[in-house]
Amino acid sequence: MNLPPSTSEASRSFLTWQRILDWAQEHYRDRTFSKDELIPTRSGLLYLVQRGAVRLVGTTQISTSHSTDESLSHIQQEAFLGFVGAGQPFEIVAQSPFTLSAYSHVEQTSVLWMYWHDLDNWPHFRREVLNAFRYQHQRKLLWLSILGQRKTIDRLFGLLTLMIEEFGEPTPDGYCLPFPLTHAQISSAIGSTRVTVTRLMGRLRKKGLISTYGDNLICLPMQSVDFNNDSSKSS
Repeated sequence: MNLPPSTSEASRSFLTWQRILDWAQEHYRDRTFSKDELIPTRSGLLYLVQRGAVRLVGTTQISTSHSTDESLSHIQQEAFLGFVGAGQPFEIVAQSPFTLSAYSHVEQTSVLWMYWHDLDNWPHFRREVLNAFRYQHQRKLLWLSILGQRKTIDRLFGLLTLMIEEFGEPTPDGYCLPFPLTHAQISSAIGSTRVTVTRLMGRLRKKGLISTYGDNLICLPMQSVDFNNDSSKSS
């Protein structure tokens, strides 16, 4: 849903966004969140990120038995599922026993929400939203193919490459994520441990495949990033 290159198209998209922002404020459908704050969500609503970034997290409850008394205890396991950047939509679908949650990943993340039928007021914008969801679906398929890699280091490097291709911004050190990503979050995404991710990140740095910039932002060298198949960058 990034603005297209055409001046007329860009102007129309900007004006539509402004009308939607005005509508959201008039109907009390917008809110700004602090870093790591839980964003209240429910099924059936469409959410749009106006500013900042939203972190999606999946949670499932795991039952473990105690050999001594055969009692069961329940622990919750979280998995990082990706980001939603500014100008992008998301929705939360409930599917027991799994739950999805959304958190503000950076300070001053602004989100607005509406019912799907509200989009009937803006047919062109509705098409943009549907195109954005199709693009997100394609990226998730790539994510799943990365998770199918046998070696942890391949899953790690594949995930970092995928995310920087989508969200990366140019810096003197290459293309970097514009927001921090912890080793614990990475490990939950690729099915590993934080200690293993820390060790493998060090190996990737020694090979020159990744670097860090500024406030520990993860970067890839310019020549390693391929935006050719990134529809969000070109549409």
